[in-house]
Amino acid sequence: MKRQSFWLSGSALFGFIFLYAPIISLIIYSFNESKLVTVWSGWSIKWYVSLFQNEQIINAALLSFKVAAISATLAVILGTMAGFVLSRMGRFRGKTLLSGWVTAPLVMPDVITGLSLLLLFVAMESMFGWPAGRGEGTIIIAHTTFCLAYVAVVVQSRLASLDETLEEAAMDLGAKPSTLFFLITLPLIAPALISGWLLSFTLSLDDLVIASFVSGPGNSTLPMVIFSKVRLGVTPEINALATLMILVVAVAVVAAIVIMRKQNKYTS
Repeated sequence: MKRQSFWLSGSALFGFIFLYAPIISLIIYSFNESKLVTVWSGWSIKWYVSLFQNEQIINAALLSFKVAAISATLAVILGTMAGFVLSRMGRFRGKTLLSGWVTAPLVMPDVITGLSLLLLFVAMESMFGWPAGRGEGTIIIAHTTFCLAYVAVVVQSRLASLDETLEEAAMDLGAKPSTLFFLITLPLIAPALISGWLLSFTLSLDDLVIASFVSGPGNSTLPMVIFSKVRLGVTPEINALATLMILVVAVAVVAAIVIMRKQNKYTS
């Protein structure tokens, strides 16, 4: 038993080191004074100062965060509707087709998704005159399209495990459907909505392939800018940028955990 516990602990430790050692190394070298990322020459924050003076990266970061926030919000709204329909509406004609449409982006390669959306936008522009060029709007539409699939799966799973007696009790007491949804169902599935929003935000912020297809000149997202710079070699500015992104994601995850724990304590 002790031997098995030792191997399990050792395997877990090796896994954590394998996953987080490169991240820790990246954070440390973001404070490297040398311009060479592989040569340590002392502590310095000059690359953070240089990063905030780089207008190209700042503009790309603002665009990425804006697109990610809007896309995640739209994905939560549409994905919740889809998950609710698939979970609570029983069997109806076209349910299998709807389920396939909703989950298709989960297994579709990003290259295929990006190319399909590009051809769609080009066809729509030639037929209707919209969208007039590719930019922020087309990126938001594209990211919402594949993010809502993840939200729908999370919400559908949460609804499937939800105790329906609480909703039935509310209906017996005369609650209207709108009141039932906003005061009973919505608070119960709030952890799933938060998880779906954070997952969608991360996927949108991380996307490179699809954004490359549906963006236009002057609308480069942060991953696109990073990829173009890394092709010429990793610079300490990229390490500093990655460190700040890790910090933002860590704060968001901790905040989400705290909110979900309070929500679970309240519902229980």
